[in-house]
Amino acid sequence: MGSLNVGPLLSFEALADGALVEAEVQLGDDAESLIVYRHGDAVRAWLNVCPHAGRRLDWAPGQFLKSRDGLLVCAAHGASFELEGGQCVAGPCRGDMLRSVAVEVRDGQVWLADPPV
Repeated sequence: MGSLNVGPLLSFEALADGALVEAEVQLGDDAESLIVYRHGDAVRAWLNVCPHAGRRLDWAPGQFLKSRDGLLVCAAHGASFELEGGQCVAGPCRGDMLRSVAVEVRDGQVWLADPPV
């Protein structure tokens, strides 16, 4: 997946610990919505697409549901995803995974990671 996005996704400091936020990026020829999640010093990102029906996970643009036990919940059909690796642990797509997008923190900003050479 070659990236055409040239700037940072967002500021690391603006991403609260435990927060789920949306970032728009250019991946290849398409603009994509990403879910960006911070846990301590670690940042993870996934495409904002539920593997069950291909719909966005947010209930409104950039507004994500998080269960009391810390799972990301798809607003459309209630699939629940753990935030360590994006695996669906409950709901209609149990066992499937969110599609991970590599990100890194550089100079206080969250960037798409350089693709492996």
